Amino acid sequence: MITKDQGKRLDVILDQQEKVVSMWMDYWKEFSAVDTVPFWVIISMLVVPLVIIYFKIDRTKALQIGFYGFNIHTWFTYSDAIAMRTGYVYYPFQAIPILPVNFALDASLVPVTYMLVYQWCINNNKNVLLYGVLTSIFFAFLFKPVMNAWDFIQLGNGMNFLYLFLNYLGILIMAIVITKVFLYFENQAKKTGKAD
Repeated sequence: MITKDQGKRLDVILDQQEKVVSMWMDYWKEFSAVDTVPFWVIISMLVVPLVIIYFKIDRTKALQIGFYGFNIHTWFTYSDAIAMRTGYVYYPFQAIPILPVNFALDASLVPVTYMLVYQWCINNNKNVLLYGVLTSIFFAFLFKPVMNAWDFIQLGNGMNFLYLFLNYLGILIMAIVITKVFLYFENQAKKTGKAD
């Protein structure tokens, strides 16, 4: 049951939240809307990887690869939202200003890149963790610094590229483990003929 004091506090937070959303919308219209170059760079980071995965995904393993990619997407979105809300990471340019994350990175560029690496690894009997770590190094120490230099990402509150790498690494390991667990379930069900 919500108390009177709790309700008042929630009202204040919701009021401030509405103001912040309104400020982000105004900011977006002035600095990041469809008539700006950064908007189209971000849109290309969203659309191009999705087009590539559409044509390049191994359709015989699409569910497995997609499940892995969805894990990457989900965990990156959560970690990005936390980092944004706590001031560790922010994006001066957005495609969708009301989302608390960089939608193009979290929903397309990053997961699709990891999906393609994962697909290559499983199709060529390569170590997914090793090549995932190399992909994480690329994102944390090459791609994100370039984005930072071009003001597409800013780091605050002591965040640095090493911490970003550790975040990528943690997400990579979670995605691999979760995917392996579900593949194990699937394989066990096939062996026993059960579909609990």
